[in-house]
Amino acid sequence: MTASPRTHRDPELSADTRAELLLKEMTPEEKCGQLGGAWPWTFVDADGKDAEGVETLLRCPPGHVPALAGDDPVRLARVVGAVQRQFVTRTRLGIPALIHQEALNGFMTGGHMVFPTPVGLAAAFSPDLVEEMGALIRRQMRRLGFAQALSPVMDVALDPRWGRVHETYGEDPYLCAALSVAYTQGLQGDDLALGVAATAKHFLGYGLAAGGINLSAYEGGARRTRDLFAHPFEAAIQLAGLKSVMNSYADVDDIPVGISREVLTGLLRDTLGFDGFVSSDYTTLEHVVTRQRAAATPGEAARLGVLAGLDVELPTPYAYGSLAEEVRRGALDERDVDVCVLRVLRAKFQLGLFENPYPREHIDVAAVAGEGEDLSRELARRSVVLAGNDGILPLAPRGRTVAVIGPHADAAALQFPTYTYPAWRDAAFAMGRGEMINMVGAETAHTAWNDAMLGRADTESFVRERYGARSLAEEIADFAGHVLTEAGSTLTQPLDQEHLDRAVDAARRSDVVVLALGGASLWFNGERTEGEGSDSADISLPAAQTRLAEAVAATGTPLVVVLFQGRAYALPEVVRNAAAIVVAPYGGPFGTKSVAEVLFGAVNPSGKLPYSIPRHTGQIPVYHHQKAGTGYRNPLPPGTTQLYLDMEATPLYPFGHGLSYGDFTLADLEHDAWADTSGAVRIAATVTNTGAAEGAAVVQLYVRINTSGVTRPAQQSAGFRRVGLAPGESRRVTFEVRAAQLGHTNAARDFVVEPARVDFFLGFDSDDRRAEGSFEIRGEERVLASAERTFLSETAVERV
Repeated sequence: MTASPRTHRDPELSADTRAELLLKEMTPEEKCGQLGGAWPWTFVDADGKDAEGVETLLRCPPGHVPALAGDDPVRLARVVGAVQRQFVTRTRLGIPALIHQEALNGFMTGGHMVFPTPVGLAAAFSPDLVEEMGALIRRQMRRLGFAQALSPVMDVALDPRWGRVHETYGEDPYLCAALSVAYTQGLQGDDLALGVAATAKHFLGYGLAAGGINLSAYEGGARRTRDLFAHPFEAAIQLAGLKSVMNSYADVDDIPVGISREVLTGLLRDTLGFDGFVSSDYTTLEHVVTRQRAAATPGEAARLGVLAGLDVELPTPYAYGSLAEEVRRGALDERDVDVCVLRVLRAKFQLGLFENPYPREHIDVAAVAGEGEDLSRELARRSVVLAGNDGILPLAPRGRTVAVIGPHADAAALQFPTYTYPAWRDAAFAMGRGEMINMVGAETAHTAWNDAMLGRADTESFVRERYGARSLAEEIADFAGHVLTEAGSTLTQPLDQEHLDRAVDAARRSDVVVLALGGASLWFNGERTEGEGSDSADISLPAAQTRLAEAVAATGTPLVVVLFQGRAYALPEVVRNAAAIVVAPYGGPFGTKSVAEVLFGAVNPSGKLPYSIPRHTGQIPVYHHQKAGTGYRNPLPPGTTQLYLDMEATPLYPFGHGLSYGDFTLADLEHDAWADTSGAVRIAATVTNTGAAEGAAVVQLYVRINTSGVTRPAQQSAGFRRVGLAPGESRRVTFEVRAAQLGHTNAARDFVVEPARVDFFLGFDSDDRRAEGSFEIRGEERVLASAERTFLSETAVERV
């Protein structure tokens, strides 16, 4: 008896084998369909019933479905299930769709927890909690039938003029790598068949766009590109098995990334070892034709994209819709298309979609809404940074009148920036009203769809009702004896004299003023200072807020400034001279509560700045890992005391800075004297809480690697560890740094570990050199493949 041939339906076969078997059954049109997407409302209406014309669409189905979101997770699951059943039961081959959604700091749909914006996650210096967040998002997405997240953002953000800094993990490539790995591990899980494919974006150099303007070209050499901007991506590939990458819109070396074989194949696959699929950022190939003008037609862009290694065009085909015709007329080899299709099919098999394509049948809405509440609260608390304090904080609770003044005084919705569901929902309404330009890649809002999927509550009411969010003034009222609240100005515009007078009067009648200033991130709509497509030539705090601060400060009432921000702002003198300065991210449901808890001492602040704060816009860029002899890492000219004639060149606050209500010491430094190029060095010190309150210190390790022939950073991060300590308690913190972590691209463009003297220091921020030493790397130079690199140091904490 002859055994039946095995097919792609056999789960015992490998994903690669199943993909190859399925590919053999596909027509050229079906193959090309797998490389694009279609909007959900082209398949079903909001009740899950067939949309007009769906039978035609299902004859050659797309591979992907974007933009599925709604207020009600039960309804959303029903719609997702209806769409997926069409793919599985009504198409010739029954290939499931890969349905994606954003998940930067929470699954971006209604009824699910929101966490602090990513730069706030970075301020917490807590990779373990970020991994826990990723794991929760994984469970939530798979429950509703989603298997790809267009997250995280792994861009290293060096220019605060760029409006998308808050989507990133900040300026430091090591911190970005640590959190990118943690998020990816949590999201994808130990078994990808139960996981969600992480999509790292935006490959590559997007955090240093020319002029700080979104979409603009990245100008950087191959050495900096690999060693700095690729670092978080490479770490996630090697340590977490990253499954998808999204290209940036930028040019790299004059070629748009979406059609750059050098970047998407030569660097990403051949050098960094990536073996997943590349998803285009929305409308990438349209940009190539209409904005960058690197292709004359959609067909030409399609050919260039496939040959570069751009596997999927999202959200819908602009160029890849012509791929089948390009193959038919001989302009593109079908085998090149097959390479992209195999990557997509392999991912679908790895994700278990052929065995488990549908959402869970029963969803407990109340339980889902509460998932992650404690985690979101803890991350928000850890993200608050005490930048300055003359002793006024913590404020004594009760018995005092506190004036809460400023545009953030009574605005809960501002804690939910772009890439959170409330902000997306707000943008969808604005698009439907015709009040804004379309978001990149989004067609005019489908009115009937949004009317059904989204409720009518305004954003402020929505975040209060659905997330329990409250304003800063309301949270402070839980601690203070009496609270007076005035806006005084909007984020960017002064209000009339009456509003300013009321703010000044409130300050005069109070014992202390909490001045709630900062920015806002929205999607192309409304008053904002940050966000996608919302960049700034001048990063100064808006003039209207400065005017308000000066008027309030003139009353003489003690001033505590709270800055809600997703990027650095250059601060006016009146803010710099405040009795205390607190920097907080857009913290989600618990953002304002965490700030109030810090102000009144219910929480001892432990957040650290994930970016340097310059003194002035003219200093940009000002990040701690500048090259030796560059920027503020230059030696002083003869006879001078500072690099600029008009101010210091150093940051106002350095990366990693953040105070506590107590103090910590580092002592008893010990370290190895040397290691060979295949070895490791151990560095240890004892951290002690010398204050009267329980707190957490973030012990930070920085190194300077003195190699030959190439200018290296004046210093770079090599590790950190957050340590919670009771008053008087000590812990021994040990870092193990492998030589393979200290590599770089040398003058011959090999990635190597070389013999060198390595200077290091331990401290509590990037300028705090309270424990210093050096060691040597000895032996023969080693050329390292990506898989041989070490990206993160090992840390251990022991009782003393």
